[in-house]
Amino acid sequence: MIDAVGNPQSLLLLGGTSDIALATAEKYAAQRPLRIVLAARESERLDAAAERLRKTGSTVVTVPFEARKIETHAEVIDKAFAEGDIDITLVAFGVQGDNEQGWTDVETAREMAEVNYVAPMTLGVRLAEKLRKQGHGHLVVMSSPAAERARRSNFVYGSSKAGLDTFFSGLTYALDGSGVKVTVVRPNYVHTKLTEGIKPAPMAQQPEQVADVIVDAVRKGKEQVWAPAQMRWVMTVLRHVPRVIFRRLPF
Repeated sequence: MIDAVGNPQSLLLLGGTSDIALATAEKYAAQRPLRIVLAARESERLDAAAERLRKTGSTVVTVPFEARKIETHAEVIDKAFAEGDIDITLVAFGVQGDNEQGWTDVETAREMAEVNYVAPMTLGVRLAEKLRKQGHGHLVVMSSPAAERARRSNFVYGSSKAGLDTFFSGLTYALDGSGVKVTVVRPNYVHTKLTEGIKPAPMAQQPEQVADVIVDAVRKGKEQVWAPAQMRWVMTVLRHVPRVIFRRLPF
């Protein structure tokens, strides 16, 4: 279980090669060795991620995971929990996609919807069941400010993240009193493999900075956080900008 100062004994990283997920695991492993399950597509990147975390003294196992193969997700979750309870689960996979292709090509739109929304939602259902049965646990989900109000340049991505954000925000209510906590994280642009080639936005973050936000949010039991924290107020303003003005903004 998570101890009194917010440190877990076990982690499940869905999206086990995610820069943010790995940085978060290292933050926790700096406190004590952990049992870590990395669920991701089989690749050299997954092997490298596992070796990186083993250097912390943690026990690391890998589980093959394909976000779009929903029929395999029950087996993935069963394998992840096979060695015991999971204290913190990070849902940290996703695709940025090309927005122009996203609204003109059906397969691109479908991929973004399935990876960013359908897969996390169906996994969320299975994880909620597992965590309720064990009576404790914390579910951390990577969303985006685009879920609150998308721009012309990212509205397809934003629409998929809006679905994810709404579902997991709702889980915070549904799981109340069960011993299970949910945190939705809305990071601004983060320098990761996912954003390579994309022009950085103001207040861009490093994975380690987002990891600090996640660790603090879990420790304090926060249900929603932004990274950096100032993005909360930026989005509060942007949500209320009239459409006629919003569509003319230079982004």
